[in-house]
Amino acid sequence: MTVSLNRLSQAAAFGAMLLAATSLASGAKAQEDESEGIVVYNAQHQSLGQEWVDAFTKETGIKVTMRQGGDMQFANQIIQEDEASPADVFLTENSPAMTLVDAAGLFAPIDKATLDQLPEEFRPKDGMWAGIAARSTVFAYDKTKLTEDKLPKSMMDLADPAWKGRWGASPVNADFQAIVSALLQLKGEEATAAWLKGLKENATSYKSNTVAMKAVNAGEVEGALIYHYYWFGDQAATGENSSNVALHYFKNQDPGAFVSLSGGGILKSSQHQKEAQAFLKFITGKAGQAILKTGTSYEYAVGKGAASNEKLVPMADLQAPVVDASQLNSKKVVEMITAAGLI
Repeated sequence: MTVSLNRLSQAAAFGAMLLAATSLASGAKAQEDESEGIVVYNAQHQSLGQEWVDAFTKETGIKVTMRQGGDMQFANQIIQEDEASPADVFLTENSPAMTLVDAAGLFAPIDKATLDQLPEEFRPKDGMWAGIAARSTVFAYDKTKLTEDKLPKSMMDLADPAWKGRWGASPVNADFQAIVSALLQLKGEEATAAWLKGLKENATSYKSNTVAMKAVNAGEVEGALIYHYYWFGDQAATGENSSNVALHYFKNQDPGAFVSLSGGGILKSSQHQKEAQAFLKFITGKAGQAILKTGTSYEYAVGKGAASNEKLVPMADLQAPVVDASQLNSKKVVEMITAAGLI
């Protein structure tokens, strides 16, 4: 009986060892499988990010894990994670988040072949990140209440007491903060602080661009400062949130004609540099930019020779002010918006 028990104990021990070995092998295989792909921190709209990921994987076979979040949420997270970040690529809606990570020295240089796919105005001089899409600032207005002759000639006019209680914005939103960053670069701190003071006194704050546009459509306010694609996206769907809304383009190099650049960067800590570089090259290349023309994002294409959706006002006609996207100061802007009592 003793011998039998010993044999049983030995068999149990051997079984446990075999199970542990199998488990370790499975874990190693799972880790190996994961290492074959890349992780993307995506602060762009999820639908657009998914369209890019699906097309890239279909063409290259490289797997992509996409994690969704906000511009500054991910920028600050990457800085905290530093060399331990699991991300290989970071995509944003607006460029200030790119400059924040770039200033921390956490990006790897972008391949020249990728940068060469973009005009100079859509890539920073240091070559540490690349433009991937763009969006225009607009004044979305209630066309049942305002005629063209009653619209503000400049974004700066919205700080005038004549607009008190008549317009809205989303100061907590990264989109709006990018617009104010451009204003700061174009007009300086004193003018920006005065405009923010006017915003505090005149405007209704909303939690997002979509909510602000809905408020215009519902007649709560006469207009809202947003990006163009919210209107185009709603119109292409049901139009229920924009049926009473039209878009006013400030043009004339006005701060309200600012075109914000979405960015893509590769983390220096990435263990999959080749795959990450391939992903960014795909997005900025012919196939990736074509998705902006035919997809549902209604954002502007930025690649050389790339066409945007035909429903959009041509980018050349926007008459946007010249802004250095790599110099937009998001930290200063958040401080100023906070000081104005807007967040």
